[in-house]
Amino acid sequence: MIKAVLFDLDGTLLNRDLSVREFICDQYHRFYRFLGHIPKEKYVSKFIELDCRGYVWKDKVYEQLVNEYNIHTITPEQLLEDYITQFKNSCVLYPNLIVMLEMLKDNNMKLGMITNGKGQFQMDNVAALGIENYFDAILISEWEGCKKPEPQIFEKALRKLNVSASESLFVGDHPDNDVKAAENAGMKGIWKKDEYWGKVEADYIINDLSEIPIILKEAGENGIRIAKTI
Repeated sequence: MIKAVLFDLDGTLLNRDLSVREFICDQYHRFYRFLGHIPKEKYVSKFIELDCRGYVWKDKVYEQLVNEYNIHTITPEQLLEDYITQFKNSCVLYPNLIVMLEMLKDNNMKLGMITNGKGQFQMDNVAALGIENYFDAILISEWEGCKKPEPQIFEKALRKLNVSASESLFVGDHPDNDVKAAENAGMKGIWKKDEYWGKVEADYIINDLSEIPIILKEAGENGIRIAKTI
């Protein structure tokens, strides 16, 4: 019986690409008196390049930006502090996120989230999306002392939800850290398609979050029992 659906955050529930672009454009305007000698699109595109889809923490990103563009009137630390405190104001959710979560909760699904990253920073982003109260368990790598793709963080989440791996689905955009790691932990993996990765093998592949209730319904029709038919 499928009793729980667990999610990644960045690139799965949070449209990180749009959020980052919106944030860095806003930051450029906030600090224009310090950054105005750099063309806006150059600053934005360089940040996105150095950010490496979130896999480089921003202290390194800002250090390189300041050095490369000879920024002398504001420090990397000040820009980083702005990122930490202001990014939440630029968070963009994916279409159909709230409707999908409400459907799952209405059908008695337990919901969990597992995300890598800094604890308070990620929790601020979850709160900014307005989705915190939908989840029965939220695990952030900094606070848990382990991270995806390590199996321990999946096991911790399952214990908090009081479900087994075989009773759970995991939805994520990263082929290895999300899908393969969840499958290695004994869960069914749903890949939220991202063209960046090319072809990916997964138990299920979706383009839109609205497809998740459909997958659960089809799973029930194919003999995989779920808590309540959607």
